[in-house]
Amino acid sequence: MNGNIDIVTLITLIVAVVVILKLRSVLGRRTGDEESRIERYRAERAQQEAAAGSEKVVTLPRRDNDEADYRAEGDVAIADAQARITAFAGKNTNVKQGLLEILRFDPSFDPEKFISGAKSAYEMVVMAFAAGNRRLLKDLLSGEVYEGFAGAISEREARNEEIDQSFVGIDSADILEAEVKEGIASVTVRFASQLISATRDAAGEVIDGDPHRIKEVTDIWTFSRDVSTPRAASNPNWKLVATLANA
Repeated sequence: MNGNIDIVTLITLIVAVVVILKLRSVLGRRTGDEESRIERYRAERAQQEAAAGSEKVVTLPRRDNDEADYRAEGDVAIADAQARITAFAGKNTNVKQGLLEILRFDPSFDPEKFISGAKSAYEMVVMAFAAGNRRLLKDLLSGEVYEGFAGAISEREARNEEIDQSFVGIDSADILEAEVKEGIASVTVRFASQLISATRDAAGEVIDGDPHRIKEVTDIWTFSRDVSTPRAASNPNWKLVATLANA
């Protein structure tokens, strides 16, 4: 440098000085509303944090709403069960009223499931009687009916006779009657089944029936269970309390 100030440098210095003075005038001056602006900032920040936090909060439903929903679901279930019973009974109003009465004591009662269970019980009882299986019969029969079945088995054994039997199947199982009396629910079912049955003596000779012929059999059985209290109704097991053979 020769000691002369370049015009460009001079202009640059002037501009820099002006900018610095301008910044000092703005940044170094208090306007009097700093505290209010800080408070506004804090308030806005608090609102933002609250909003963000609310997204993570799960609001639990009120207890009365829970109970109302539960009752509504129960009402729907009962209405559905009543509709199924009405459809199941068809035009037989006596059966429908009896099944609805059972439903009143046992909201879980379903006639179709009952019939399915009754069919299984029917086959088990028929085969257990033929085999002389007293233990199984005792679980499925009422005391009075069991005594009758056990007595017949004892008489057969005393004669040294055996029943050779095959269960072919059940053609139909229809509810004839249903009722609740003094807390005891009863359902009477007519079974139409097919069996191959023959009674043999001690020598193995057939003395009754035919081991090569299918026999059509119709039985009318009544099943019962205690539904007098919710605790009693919680036991779903039915027992055979009466039998009537038509063939």
